Amino acid sequence: MRVTLQRLREAKGYTQQTFSEAVKVSRSHYSQIETGDKPPSFKLAMRIKRQLGYYGDDLFDNVMPSAAGRNFFAADCPETEQK
Repeated sequence: MRVTLQRLREAKGYTQQTFSEAVKVSRSHYSQIETGDKPPSFKLAMRIKRQLGYYGDDLFDNVMPSAAGRNFFAADCPETEQK
């Protein structure tokens, strides 16, 4: 995950500092996510993906807890339309 997030972030022209400000977390917290030391919350993962313009489902596969059948997208991102 580290390389993917880092490459996506750098491709968009962000430093860790400017990106962490864009997604409203501290630089140290974002650094821990980028290195795989700490998983992001679902809402933060969605903010990161949105800011990077990444719409795949695999960016955090190795660190996110299982949804266990719950529809997180609808429950935790009310600003997003359901199809």
